[in-house]
Amino acid sequence: MLELVALSEAMREAAAMAERVAATDANVLVTGESGAGKDALATFIHAQSRRAQKAFVKIDCATLPSDLLEAELFGYERGAFTGASEAKPGRLEAAHRGTLVLDEIAHLPLDAQAKLLRVIEQREFERLGGRKTISVDARLIALTNADLKNAVERRAFRDDLFYRLNVVHILVPPLRDRQKDLEPLARLFTATYAQKHGTRAKKISPEALRYLKSYDFPGNVRELANSIERAVIVADGSSIEPGHLPDGLRAAAERRARENRPPTLAEIEANYIREVLAAAKGNKTEAARILGISRKNLYERLARESKDEG
Repeated sequence: MLELVALSEAMREAAAMAERVAATDANVLVTGESGAGKDALATFIHAQSRRAQKAFVKIDCATLPSDLLEAELFGYERGAFTGASEAKPGRLEAAHRGTLVLDEIAHLPLDAQAKLLRVIEQREFERLGGRKTISVDARLIALTNADLKNAVERRAFRDDLFYRLNVVHILVPPLRDRQKDLEPLARLFTATYAQKHGTRAKKISPEALRYLKSYDFPGNVRELANSIERAVIVADGSSIEPGHLPDGLRAAAERRARENRPPTLAEIEANYIREVLAAAKGNKTEAARILGISRKNLYERLARESKDEG
């Protein structure tokens, strides 16, 4: 059975809610940043539900033009539009007694939103160009990285549909808030992609892990997965090393590590000397007096600092 990587407190909360709602037929709204793992959570809910042995169907509302999206979702009859040479059932029918995932639900056109609302309320619909009413029993899971409440306020999304979908809301936290999940995810992806591509790199070195942990992953879990897959492919040994990670990731991780490290004693001293000089308005004699050192010593330290910066 599918399990989520959920060692962090934030992800444990999301997984616990997903497990509780999976035992019901309630509609679920899953929100979170792009790449955070909303798909994985939807798959988990389906796998834990009584519908697990039935169809798991997904439609991406963001990638299809509005006219094709409605046809894909509800299906159509022959002659419903130009090019409809034969009848075709939609994703709703395919998901009967199973689960239908509506990815990027915020992109669903208003006309289709009204029809989807009817499906939720009455469990029935008609195909495009059809008159026959079709009954359907599908659990709906809506995914979005958009602010649907804001979309409702702008009248870009129906409020009645929002409340019907938002029976249970689960927020998938971004990877930067799931530090404890990063290492097990990295190891899981390494093993998965090594098997997929038949490569020798089946583990990840401690040095490479340190780079991963020093990076923010703005692309979330998806970016981590892509980075690991790339590393597995280019690795020439049995493990992933820092040099196998994407250049941009390494550079950003190194920059963040430098920014986060504690200052050295020499850096603290240099900063303090600059502050005293500023307070003394550039008067080196006065600055040396405040610092408790000779004017010559102050000049030597300033020269050394200038040399180090150069």
